[in-house]
Amino acid sequence: MKKIFLYILAGSLGFSACKKDDEVETYKEPEDIAVQNSYDDQAIKKFMNDNYLDAQGNIKAFSTTDTSDDNEKKLSDLPYETLPSGTIYIMRAGAQPADTDAQTIKSDDILTLMVRANAHLAVNSDGNVAFASTLAITNTINGNGLPIIDPMFYFAKKSIREAATAGVAQQRSYYEIEGFNEALQKFKAFNNLPSGDPYNLQGVILVPSRAAFARDPHFPYNTSYSLRNYSFVFNFQVYKRADRPENEK
Repeated sequence: MKKIFLYILAGSLGFSACKKDDEVETYKEPEDIAVQNSYDDQAIKKFMNDNYLDAQGNIKAFSTTDTSDDNEKKLSDLPYETLPSGTIYIMRAGAQPADTDAQTIKSDDILTLMVRANAHLAVNSDGNVAFASTLAITNTINGNGLPIIDPMFYFAKKSIREAATAGVAQQRSYYEIEGFNEALQKFKAFNNLPSGDPYNLQGVILVPSRAAFARDPHFPYNTSYSLRNYSFVFNFQVYKRADRPENEK
């Protein structure tokens, strides 16, 4: 009986040791924010190498087993621009509004967007830097299929800010992702596309954490997790724009 007990004990210890070795190391925030900024940039470039755009402009990951995407271009092989903030945007060829219909986007316009937005945490694991976790922020494309008007990560309305009780929540920076708004103004809006029209996504905006919330207080959106140090990826189409009344800014 004593030998049986010792065998069981040895087996359980061995199992525990294996489990500990296989566990993914918990993310540790770098003390120097410049290190996190470097992780963000490296992870964004890796994301661009690992993904492409399908026929409707959706971001898709390259398959390791299916050869049907072998001829697709990486996001990194598409024309893209990098803004001073580190935000990168990609305008999808053939998906922009015609010049006769194109509407200039201003930073405070009322916008109707078809959009998929995800937050990603860049992590260094044994020298390999990549996005290690993903949080869904919003997805009208795979959700009800209808565009959204003025998501708060684009523009926080005056009524929302004034209704907040905490001082920090009365600031637009608590809600808005600066890099997204900045890059969005490089695109043109369609001229009042009906909400039921099939989508044809215009492009991609990739925002490093320093151009989002970085380590500042922020609105939690649709997640119970903190978005501290998270970068963001937006896949979208601007269905329409309108001037915002002064009393709503």
